[in-house]
Amino acid sequence: MPADIRLLILPLPDFALLPFGAFLDKLRFSADDEDYSQQRYCSWTLAGLTGEAVPSSSGAVLHVEANAHELNLAEYDYLVLFGSRNASATAALAPACQQLLKRAAKAGLQLVAIDNAAFLLAACGLLDGRKVVVHWRHEAEFRAAFPQLQVLREQLYCIDAGRITCAGGTAAIDLAVALLAQACGRARALKGLADMLVDESRDSRHALRSLDADAGQGRQVQRALALMRHHLGARASIEQLAAELGISRRQLDRQFQASHGMTAKAWWQEMRLQQARWRLVNSSHSLAQIADEVGLGDASYLGKCVRQRFGCTALALRSQGAYCGVPNNPVQ
Repeated sequence: MPADIRLLILPLPDFALLPFGAFLDKLRFSADDEDYSQQRYCSWTLAGLTGEAVPSSSGAVLHVEANAHELNLAEYDYLVLFGSRNASATAALAPACQQLLKRAAKAGLQLVAIDNAAFLLAACGLLDGRKVVVHWRHEAEFRAAFPQLQVLREQLYCIDAGRITCAGGTAAIDLAVALLAQACGRARALKGLADMLVDESRDSRHALRSLDADAGQGRQVQRALALMRHHLGARASIEQLAAELGISRRQLDRQFQASHGMTAKAWWQEMRLQQARWRLVNSSHSLAQIADEVGLGDASYLGKCVRQRFGCTALALRSQGAYCGVPNNPVQ
């Protein structure tokens, strides 16, 4: 008897272990009546782009069962892709993956992009007209690369007309529950959460409390931080941000001084610089591209700000990694 849901799982080179393991283990718990790991109610195949072992971002290597290009796609309901830590490297796989992905879509498979795999689907033109969810750290980069696509703000995942995107991390558990509930019913979808020490399945619009640097801060500051992340690459001013919140700049600054010991403008600048530092270390994008992504104007201004904040040039920061004399990071 065929399984209720059949998945072809394709981790891309340098994939993150957390969302991969979380998603796969949720499938395993729901696949059998007991904890016997039999693929009765849901089944899956682990495949690679070549059939060779696939390295993860942590260095652990995954041995796959097959080459995805050689499989009969009609035997599956979903193609689940796990992206790498480097979003631009994931997007660069488009020439090697486009035929496979378009063949899967034509065969009726729902395409699932977890973590930065959304960059690959977008680069292949397979997210056109769909709403997209990406990890908050890569949102500005995604918006800059694919300005025609609608990115949903701070959601865990989105299911939209045969295209499914997920921010990654433990949100992969919540997405797995949603997909299993559609195919197997909610009771089976929730099976095993207690074994995974997960309290409950979260809605796709669940707001992460951990995105707030201080859980005790006021609601206006929390909303301001969310808007700062959303408008990271924009040329918006603090006055515009305060107006969107319905308060004056002076009121916003007073609240930031009380909760963070600096003005809202200083905090936003620090947020941009920390994101620029992360992008310098974890991408090959030019200084001009990164400056545009984080709202710091041009390469020259980015370089000046980096020297002032981190005590070294942007290129030195990139070549020496995250520990190039970098002071403590007040933005979490």
